[in-house]
Amino acid sequence: MHTIIMRNRQMLNLLPILAVASLIIRICGSSSVLPVLTGPDMAYLGSRVVFQCIAPASSPAVTYEFMRSGGVLVATDIDLQGGQFASFSMKVAAASDGTYHCKATAGGQTGVSNSIKLSVVTPASNTRVTSDPFPPAAYEGSRIVLSCDVQMGSHLSYTWFFNRKEVTSSTSVPFHFTGNKLVMESVTPQHAGHYSCNAWSTVNSIKRVSSSTEVQVTVKVYISKPQILFSFFKEGNSYYGNVTCWSSRGTPPANFSLSLDGHEVGYVTKTDSLVAWFHIAMVPGVDMGVAQCLVKSEIQEMISEPVTLEVVPAGGDVKVEVEYLYTADSKLAAAKLNCQVSRGTFLYISWLFNDSALPSVDSLGQPITSHNALTNRGQTLVLSRLSPEESGYYRCRARDSFEDSGPWVESAAQLVQVTEVCLSTIEGITIAFCCFLFLMLAVGSACWYKISDKSVRAHITPTNSEALPLSEIPVGGQAR
Repeated sequence: MHTIIMRNRQMLNLLPILAVASLIIRICGSSSVLPVLTGPDMAYLGSRVVFQCIAPASSPAVTYEFMRSGGVLVATDIDLQGGQFASFSMKVAAASDGTYHCKATAGGQTGVSNSIKLSVVTPASNTRVTSDPFPPAAYEGSRIVLSCDVQMGSHLSYTWFFNRKEVTSSTSVPFHFTGNKLVMESVTPQHAGHYSCNAWSTVNSIKRVSSSTEVQVTVKVYISKPQILFSFFKEGNSYYGNVTCWSSRGTPPANFSLSLDGHEVGYVTKTDSLVAWFHIAMVPGVDMGVAQCLVKSEIQEMISEPVTLEVVPAGGDVKVEVEYLYTADSKLAAAKLNCQVSRGTFLYISWLFNDSALPSVDSLGQPITSHNALTNRGQTLVLSRLSPEESGYYRCRARDSFEDSGPWVESAAQLVQVTEVCLSTIEGITIAFCCFLFLMLAVGSACWYKISDKSVRAHITPTNSEALPLSEIPVGGQAR
């Protein structure tokens, strides 16, 4: 009995050694089976992919096991001839994403292949553009962020379009790209327009694209300080003022109101422009008060300069001032006549030449004749063709523009003299001075010449006491 017990103990002591030896034998024996796995690393959801596993130089038959990470067996195949590929085809599902390898068993030996990580790519669908803020509208200088969002999709890239042209780094309007976002840090009116995006992915040179619809980005412009002016008209026996309020820049809508001496007398909302009109009953010659325009937007409130609503009837002194205009070579080119009226807010000016009214003006305020022109609401008459026929007396007269049958106030006649040679006063003085200077130089030169001639004669004529008689002059020219 004792001997049996001792043998059992020896066997127990040998078991670990036998186990280690068996493991070494299995490892060494399996080194001859080295399978290789080939297949894609990316695939579209719903597509079909094929993996192939081969254990070269393995004796038949070879059993292949196609496995996914976590030890999940996907499929098996047997190569009865040896040296043949084992193919594993599968339809890609969302759960197919993971790492794959294969095992090959031949002659009691097993080998494990390399691993391939398969990424499942979901094509983009239901692509749309969202914005912050929403709706995509902001004032100049603000920040707008557009996002290219998809209902489904993975491994995506994005392309943006502005007014149907692709947005790139070289686009003149500045943009910043962050993932699926298009960022406009400080918007200007140039950023306003239509935007869309494409979400796309590429697998093995196959590109799948999902396009959004366009969204309109609005960049609002701050409203400028309003301006105010008024006109005056008569309707029947009543008089009215038409007050105009407007801002030169800004984005509607805006609310315009008119105040008179601090009290609101009119209000209107403008959705398509920044101009508003208000009608007010007025009386000529009466101060109706101080008017101001107030404009309000969703974030602004601005007021115009004040203007006094008073219509001064035409009257007082009237005179015509004449100014001659010359070319660079001092040739008379035109004459400008200004009608100065001391009183009157809304004037109608008429011109007379030698007591005959000049031709009436057309709808644009220009005379029918081609050689003169009216400017400054008819207060300035320009004679652009000058000849002796234009010489004569010019007068202007004025009346209230809102009274077609109102009385005239007239100026005195002003002579406009046009000759073939018409020189200015300064030019005449200059020519006279030059002639006088030339005359003085001529007289001075003559006097100087006469005085000099007398001096020379006096120097070369000898006196009687110094002269030798002819008898004393020796022959041969020498004196004794």
